[in-house]
Amino acid sequence: MALLVQKFGGTSVGTPDRMRAVAEHVARTVRRGDQVVVVISAMGKETDDLLRIAREVSNTRPGREMDMLITAGERKATALLCMAIADLGVEAESFTGSQAGFLTDSTHTNAKIIEVKPDRIRASLAAGRVAVVGGAQGQSAERNVTFLGRGGSDTTAVALAHALGADSCELYTDVPGVFTSDPRIVTNARKMEHITFDELLEMTANGCPKPAMRSVEYARTHGVELHVRSAFTWESGTVVTKESTMEQAIVSAVVHDADEAKVTIGGVADRPGVAAHVFRALADADVNVDLIVQNTSEQGVTDISFTVPHGDLEKAVAICETAGAEVGFTSVTAEPAIARVSVVGAGMKSHPGVAATVFETLAANDINIEMIATSAIRVSCVVAEADVERAVVALHDSFGLANGPVYVD
Repeated sequence: MALLVQKFGGTSVGTPDRMRAVAEHVARTVRRGDQVVVVISAMGKETDDLLRIAREVSNTRPGREMDMLITAGERKATALLCMAIADLGVEAESFTGSQAGFLTDSTHTNAKIIEVKPDRIRASLAAGRVAVVGGAQGQSAERNVTFLGRGGSDTTAVALAHALGADSCELYTDVPGVFTSDPRIVTNARKMEHITFDELLEMTANGCPKPAMRSVEYARTHGVELHVRSAFTWESGTVVTKESTMEQAIVSAVVHDADEAKVTIGGVADRPGVAAHVFRALADADVNVDLIVQNTSEQGVTDISFTVPHGDLEKAVAICETAGAEVGFTSVTAEPAIARVSVVGAGMKSHPGVAATVFETLAANDINIEMIATSAIRVSCVVAEADVERAVVALHDSFGLANGPVYVD
């Protein structure tokens, strides 16, 4: 008998019919002899609807009250799924995040898990029931309801799987697994049967939307095997595990992120402390800086360019303008129409030709590179937003990803 944690996203339970389909899958799993803990997101676009209503009702939207509001969607879904499971002759119990034992910090709307004490979940399983847990929520030390942020249901599922010692954590979504690229752009993108945590972390950090990056980090840290699957076809998906000692694919995937904007500060004095002042101010304002490039100093001044999410661009420019007046650089410019394309593969660590192939491929397609960043298993290029989809297709073709992985020992 295996213990499985099964997480279902909003599209998977977006309608009564979908809710019943998930209930039937859970019941089948129980009848084959396995124990099941279900983590569920709010139905369909309910979280978006709640956020919209909040904006219409309030300008202040206090964080504590926003967390109370947003987590209501998951609580509603847990009760409905338990009802659907009960109709199939299988006992089920619903739990909020706090009832499931999730203790978090006090950061409202984006809380972090401190500890999981799933005593009530264990008792429910021991009684032969399915435990259905509301995703993305917990309780702070002050006993306030907290929300883990978008994608938090994935993190809830992984954390429960670790705390319970589950055999596997299955993340069900509206796609059948992790693909070599976005299949909406690359028509011959291929579903991968296996990928490492490091590769998937790079992919999620650079534009791959599912699963949530925090959940992959948690799974890698605690050794929780993931299985990304479809809630619509129920076919086997992509298994995510720690790095294998066997051969590694040179390139596994090409991903992109169009939610990027570039800020350049010009005429920066080339002396210690200036960059620290600017980026500390950005960090204190919760601006998430990604790629950073500093040009070679000429006549004692330099330029620094960096990327931020589109939603942080206006704030980042304002902070840099204030910093410029304080430490004395001459200009701040913003470029919103950029995107990032990244090539990811564990085998790149021992294969030196990947970066050259990336640059040659983009040049052959007349795509200009504005910024470059690398890690041991990733090469990222910032290009014009209008060029990013051509870049993704060209790189996917150049590395032959549609035909299967190319391995290196």
